[in-house]
Amino acid sequence: MARKMLIDGELSNSTSAEGEQNYDFDLFVIGAGSGGVRAARTSAGFGAKVAICELPFHPISSEIVGGVGGTCVIRGCVPKKILVYGASFRGEFEDARNFGWELSEQINFDWKKLLHNKTQEIIRLNGVYKRLLSNAGVMMLEGEGKLVGAHAVEVIQPDGSKLQYLARHILIATGSRAQRVNIPGKELAITSDEALSLDELPKRAVILGGGYIAVEFASIWRGMGVTVDLFYRKELPLRGFDDEMRAVVARNLEGRGIKLHPGTNLSELSKTEGGIRVVTDHGDEIMADVVLFATGRSPNTKRLNLEAVGVEVDKTGAIKVDEYSCSSVPSIWAVGDVTNRINLTPVALMEGTCFAKTVFGGQPTKPDHNFVPCAVFSIPPLSVVGLSEQQAIEQAKSDILLFTSTFNPMKNTISGRQEKTIMKLIVDSETDKVLGASMCGPDAPEIMQGIAIALKCGATKAQFDSTVGIHPSAAEEFVTMRSLTRRVAAGGKAKTNL
Repeated sequence: MARKMLIDGELSNSTSAEGEQNYDFDLFVIGAGSGGVRAARTSAGFGAKVAICELPFHPISSEIVGGVGGTCVIRGCVPKKILVYGASFRGEFEDARNFGWELSEQINFDWKKLLHNKTQEIIRLNGVYKRLLSNAGVMMLEGEGKLVGAHAVEVIQPDGSKLQYLARHILIATGSRAQRVNIPGKELAITSDEALSLDELPKRAVILGGGYIAVEFASIWRGMGVTVDLFYRKELPLRGFDDEMRAVVARNLEGRGIKLHPGTNLSELSKTEGGIRVVTDHGDEIMADVVLFATGRSPNTKRLNLEAVGVEVDKTGAIKVDEYSCSSVPSIWAVGDVTNRINLTPVALMEGTCFAKTVFGGQPTKPDHNFVPCAVFSIPPLSVVGLSEQQAIEQAKSDILLFTSTFNPMKNTISGRQEKTIMKLIVDSETDKVLGASMCGPDAPEIMQGIAIALKCGATKAQFDSTVGIHPSAAEEFVTMRSLTRRVAAGGKAKTNL
């Protein structure tokens, strides 16, 4: 079957000698996570003959186990959010008293029950993803896939036997894997994979890292009553986010009882009768039941045999792709975390859809990585879309206008919780376009999804101001911030704390 594919920016029918080879499939996908499944299903919908391979299911990933659904469904976004929900009840119980609820008896938390229910849900979703593929007519293969040619894939099955398939196009969607810091005793630490499946809830946890995974697990464990110490190298957590919002998150973490250790790294771990002895690079010692390394993730490319077939990777191991997700080998493509562009599930879904449209739909489509919203599911959460203040100032050709609102949420005025909600809009003074928005407070991700649509459509500050708010709500603050907080000249200096 002739397919249209993008070659040098132009659509071309595959009718060359190479295109006339007898292929087993039009598309073979290595990796059945969010991006791979979306690409496989959409390509099949365009009439392509598609196969996909994935490692056997297990909640904790390794080189030999994984599962249909990938990181997000099995050991990422979904189980993490379930644990965030569980941890949030602690604050709700505290807040309930001033609303008239008498919680006279001791409230117990059953970690094993939550863990069981979480595991049952990811098993269910694993089955859902398999059915989605089957219903789309995609052939599923269990095993490890690797490249053996520009059009050839070898699948090593769980019993060790090997199968080879030829495909007109190969898509790599193998995602990424948590990294471990190379310090003495590193084998005593866990990653986010294991943290989501601990047999026992620790009493004392040490977390190394300042990214969203570190901050989220700090909130989860603290919400479940664990003593948490969070160590990170920078002055504030969440490097890459708006500095003003980073300061807000740090203050909220401390307000919830998490001990912050900025500018501090870990240098050694050792096992003792009393737990894990943690030594910092300042020479301080602390005891913990669990040490979590949340120090980033690396593209999952080491066992794919990329170099042998000429697929180029960058220094992190990420596959280099063009604006259509094509690698240095024209028949081999890649989407999702394995390309290290924007490592978010919805972005992998978008890239997978764009790939299918480009290669099999006759609609060359570049993934649009502008105005991608995201959230940090700390308690309370942070959510952002567009440029941070720092980015806006760096890119600006005109002055930047900053509008902020800091207020006590209505619920907190009764509960007595001392935790402010912060909102921020970043505006181009010349065009009046809103370049970025951020919020730290309850329901921030739910609110920011709607704000993202407005920014994607090029909304101006005047349009925000002319929109009628929903009252009483926190969201209405985004359409009532009419007083300028500050004006920063292009090339000026951003505000880094409150």
